[in-house]
Amino acid sequence: MLVCSSTYGQKPRARDIGVPFVGTTGAFNAITDVQGIEVGYSTMISGNGKNVVGQGPIRTGVTAIFPRGKANKFSPVYANWYSLNGNGEMTGTTWVTESGFLETPILITNTNSVGVVRDAVLKWYVDTDWYSGEDWWYTYPVVAETYDGFLNDIYGFHVKEENVLEAIQNASGGKIAEGNVGGGTGMMCLGFKGGTGTSSRVITINDLDYTVGALVQSNFGAKRNLSIAGVPVGRELKDTLNYVFNAPPQSRRQEGDGSIIVVVATDAPLLPHQLKRIAQRIPLGVGIVGGRGSNGSGDIFIAFSTANENAFDREKNAKVETISNDRLTPLFEATVQSVEEAIINAMIAAETMEGINGNTAYALPHDLLIDLLKKYNRFSE
Repeated sequence: MLVCSSTYGQKPRARDIGVPFVGTTGAFNAITDVQGIEVGYSTMISGNGKNVVGQGPIRTGVTAIFPRGKANKFSPVYANWYSLNGNGEMTGTTWVTESGFLETPILITNTNSVGVVRDAVLKWYVDTDWYSGEDWWYTYPVVAETYDGFLNDIYGFHVKEENVLEAIQNASGGKIAEGNVGGGTGMMCLGFKGGTGTSSRVITINDLDYTVGALVQSNFGAKRNLSIAGVPVGRELKDTLNYVFNAPPQSRRQEGDGSIIVVVATDAPLLPHQLKRIAQRIPLGVGIVGGRGSNGSGDIFIAFSTANENAFDREKNAKVETISNDRLTPLFEATVQSVEEAIINAMIAAETMEGINGNTAYALPHDLLIDLLKKYNRFSE
């Protein structure tokens, strides 16, 4: 049976089982703590057993992120991006750097579905008059990917226009699902089941509170490097629940191959060059949990600010506000902290999944993780 849905009960999160983190979160501990942001999913799960290309099993989906919500239509935000290792794709980024603006929602899917997702969202712009009656416009959708071919019939091209439209339609604020949902459905992370995760931080600069939120599609890393709250979980569990990979001996897959896409949002007033600096701090959060930017990994990151709502104007000069570079360090720290927690939240929420040919990615065992946190005096009551 095919499951295409964005409504899942809230799974346990890392803090719920005693993982300690630094920093103060927003109300939802999610990217949606940045006011106006909406996130939606289309989750596709069907079939079991031997892979038949074009039939499945299917373990994939689409994630849609709207910086100002889909009702606001064309409302660009200042943005920039960064690649730690470029064995992956995020379309539209050359224009983000050139113009300084993100003009579209961000969509995330699997590696082989970038094209259909890009085409579908372009058609959606036309059908919904995203450009608000303008007679002539062009745009470059931002669509990113990670590879789910370990569990999913990725060469069956199962993501269709209707899945993109479902993710868009389901986009909303507030609490959002994590784990095996959206584009993260068939992903692995650091030797266990991965997927979609999110987190946020609230910091104060010049007596004003700002929020930083992160959303990750996490599909990277070698198990031996997994570290949670400073505990060497990967080494401690090196002989526990190792994934099942029914592939021929000549398979080129190496431990640590995979990718991670990270979207960081803030309501702090930042200019594009400052958002580049934010994006460049994202790898620090990835590294804390065990990412090494391996050769087979696409580690691509984008950051945007929802402040300066009237910065984009085709005709008039715009007056904008920005935080001094000398006051950016708390935002850097909030970025690292929220990325770290978002990745662990993705793993905690993920459930064991069997995919094509019996390939199996096991969920990180909560009970064993709690025991390790206690062993290393890192458990938080």
